[in-house]
Amino acid sequence: MWQPEPGWHAMPGGTSMSTVGVWRTVLDDRPVVVKRFAAPSENDPAELSDRRHFAYWRRAADVAASGLVVATPGLRGPLDAVVEEDVDGITLVQDWVEDAANSGLFAANAMGRFAGADLGTLDWLARDQLRDRLDRVERRGGWQTLERTTVADVADHLWRRRHAFLDDLDQLTQVPQHGDPVPDNLPGREGDEVVAIDWGMLGHGPVGADLGFYLLSAREEFEPLVDCYLMGLPPGLATREEVELGARVTAVYTVLNRADWALARVAGGEGALAAKYRHPSVAPYLRALQRQFPLIEALLG
Repeated sequence: MWQPEPGWHAMPGGTSMSTVGVWRTVLDDRPVVVKRFAAPSENDPAELSDRRHFAYWRRAADVAASGLVVATPGLRGPLDAVVEEDVDGITLVQDWVEDAANSGLFAANAMGRFAGADLGTLDWLARDQLRDRLDRVERRGGWQTLERTTVADVADHLWRRRHAFLDDLDQLTQVPQHGDPVPDNLPGREGDEVVAIDWGMLGHGPVGADLGFYLLSAREEFEPLVDCYLMGLPPGLATREEVELGARVTAVYTVLNRADWALARVAGGEGALAAKYRHPSVAPYLRALQRQFPLIEALLG
């Protein structure tokens, strides 16, 4: 059975169902990150073996082995990687990426330029990520915990309209997307490019979707981020209205998904649900939700 080497420093992260762990170490005087993925068993969810699903278990390793993003515009991956596969899973070794303290505006411009990359038609690239995430929530019964809050009517309205908004996103230009562009995954900088990590959700999605996902963790406001994304976007690829729609729908449905998930984790304990809004595992998600009220109002029309 595979085991990490003694002396490897365990790191936070690795939240996917297939990730065993993430470690930092030095190999031949080279600072690296080692990530271990477990192959799905017959009892694991089928989505882990679905090559188009965002949760596909081996996509990060396939991205590294293919060299697909070592020279893409805007966002690129670490240059050197080693992929080792065995019967139990995959070990991925990549260069450690130093934090360059990239601003949100710089990251937004980089995401816009990345939207003009050519990733080809590889069958393991993710697609329909937001639709698949909402399908997960639907299997759990929808936003049941949000139904017990002051945003219940808003959440109900947006939940019932989710298919219409997803259809709207399908009509937008489909572009390359990192898939998980939180600031922690966009740490490095090499010239005008962001050196990004954690490419396990790489694929195609509606223009602006990566920006909407990033917005939930950004310090900057929506409008300046859109401005910088558009400055990076290749001419003629999409209009401002299309970018704003892709970003807005992605941000709103993602933040509602997260808020419901966070509340559901504490809802079963003693006491009223409202008394748990300040719980440290809930409060950040509710603050993120409050910050997106202008985008929610825009979707409500």
